[in-house]
Amino acid sequence: MILDFNYTTRCVRWVLSTVLVMLLATAARADYRAHPEAVAFIDELVSDHGFARDQLEQWLSHAQRQQNILDAIARPAERVRSWKEYRPIFVVPLRVNNGVAFWQEHQEALARAEQKYGVPAEVVVAIIGVETNYGRNMGSHRVIDALTTLAFDYPPRAPFFRSELKNYLLLTREHEQNPLDFKGSYAGAMGYGQFMPSSYRHYAVDFDGDGFADIWNNPVDAIGSVANYFSVHGWRPGEPVLFRARQQDSAKEGALKTADMNRIDPPSTSLAVWRERGLEPILPLPDDTPAQALQLEGSFGEEFWFGTQNFYVITRYNRSHMYALAVYQLSQEIKTAMEAVE
Repeated sequence: MILDFNYTTRCVRWVLSTVLVMLLATAARADYRAHPEAVAFIDELVSDHGFARDQLEQWLSHAQRQQNILDAIARPAERVRSWKEYRPIFVVPLRVNNGVAFWQEHQEALARAEQKYGVPAEVVVAIIGVETNYGRNMGSHRVIDALTTLAFDYPPRAPFFRSELKNYLLLTREHEQNPLDFKGSYAGAMGYGQFMPSSYRHYAVDFDGDGFADIWNNPVDAIGSVANYFSVHGWRPGEPVLFRARQQDSAKEGALKTADMNRIDPPSTSLAVWRERGLEPILPLPDDTPAQALQLEGSFGEEFWFGTQNFYVITRYNRSHMYALAVYQLSQEIKTAMEAVE
């Protein structure tokens, strides 16, 4: 019998590739019940929170390890964008128009949220617009897969994600929901406003009174939840968010230190002090007004801004001064466009 070497080689390669695919598929279906960290996690939920062990094991057996999630979260951070590069991602006509349509559709809920929580409708609309483009991009990963993968196979932040997984299982139990059903981002953020499970348990509200705070499918609940989040974090109704500033010609070199600008802290430096350093507001404001200064590279050169307590509250949603500035500017464009169509 004469063997066809090329044919044999092709067969071997086919067998090896088939085995590799099977191994990868098995890895994707990794049974987290047996993971050492998961065993301790199950013990904690059984002893501290009264979960049934067999139920937890069943859920974890259905959770799938997602390599693309690990790749995404371990990917080196993108280069830092300047404000002139960051702004066009969010403050664009399409997102403004979608925001107006969202506002028109949910006027009653937005007005009620503003009355109850003191947060302007345009700010709530802008948050939902920046986070998910008004529900168009809420994430395609099962939350159970995202949180389990990161809780047990991403050591750098495993404690954080194990806490979020615990909160997720608690919130689904509290609302009698199946934890295998919900989808979100690769990091486990959920719904119109992209709440992490711990944020959901603290701030999500059932704003339409149907018994469940459904931030995934119910924009009314999402509106109330975002407004509640801002209220709890210290939003001050009726106060400004942001105002322009200019550098005085007489400013001393080095008076405006980089370390003093663009900080994510509650505003504590008075305008009087900023004036001494060579930065003043364009609007006439009292010297004792606390403000945080921003210095950004805009499309037409250097920009200076002062952020207030309400600006700081927006950064509680995402720890980025450019994020907060994009939310605010989008909110103002949406408000202007909304007034034009009324």
